Amino acid sequence: MRQVEITYRYDADNTVSRPRPSDADEACRRLDEGNQAFATLFDSLVSGSGMARRVIAVDSRDLGILPGDHGPPKQRPYAAVLGCSDARVPIELIFNEGPNDLFVVRVAGNGLGGEVLGSLRYAADHLGDSLKLVVVLGHSGCGAVSAAVDAFLQPATYISLAPDHSLRAILDRLLIVVHASATRIQAILGSEVTRRPGYRDALIEASVVLNAALTAYTVQKELGGVGQGDLQATYGVYLLSTRQIWAPRGGSAECAGLARCPVDLADFAALADAVARSDRFTKLLEEGPA
Repeated sequence: MRQVEITYRYDADNTVSRPRPSDADEACRRLDEGNQAFATLFDSLVSGSGMARRVIAVDSRDLGILPGDHGPPKQRPYAAVLGCSDARVPIELIFNEGPNDLFVVRVAGNGLGGEVLGSLRYAADHLGDSLKLVVVLGHSGCGAVSAAVDAFLQPATYISLAPDHSLRAILDRLLIVVHASATRIQAILGSEVTRRPGYRDALIEASVVLNAALTAYTVQKELGGVGQGDLQATYGVYLLSTRQIWAPRGGSAECAGLARCPVDLADFAALADAVARSDRFTKLLEEGPA
């Protein structure tokens, strides 16, 4: 039987100082490599026996236990991550990171409300020396996006939410992305795409990635001019089935790892085209609901 062990280790006799990325590109590579290490660790469960182990060294500075230092540890995350509240997406774990590495904000549908944007602006304002990257991370099968897609496909279901202002606030923001995704997909693949058995599931995944990309674009615009130096925004989708990050990008067949956010309308159009023609989207259209 194969076992997996993930250990956060602090060794007082062999203190390791984990270096921080020097720029956004290096920060993105570290996150991609960390996610790949995490996914590979669990891929080993399908065969073999024994123990598969991942050890994440914890810096003494991040636990506030430096000799003679009685103050609290200083925040020094190298990336901020806006993720969904879904309990199946443990942000630090899937990126192979430990305490004080990531500044994490989580909300249903990874939407950019006032409190969320304020939290990210705080990070950009006050953690500028170490913060190099903002990641907007959606995930496959997102419940909030699924509810928005169902409301779009069957508008009568939206009426049941009329008395619940808080839920409608989440759906209303997402419905715009769903509508735009559906319109663009039909423009690319034709109106008959809506009759494919897996159209609902495919539309959900397309909306998840386009919502993440749009939110990353908005973050980049909103935080532009804040004292964040070379802070960059990226997006991606965590696939629950493979534990890997999926992020189609315009003008490329590449979908693995985090991607830079679009910069203009042409970029968004190219991204929508890449999503609609991706292997994952095509497979979802063909297979239909499980």
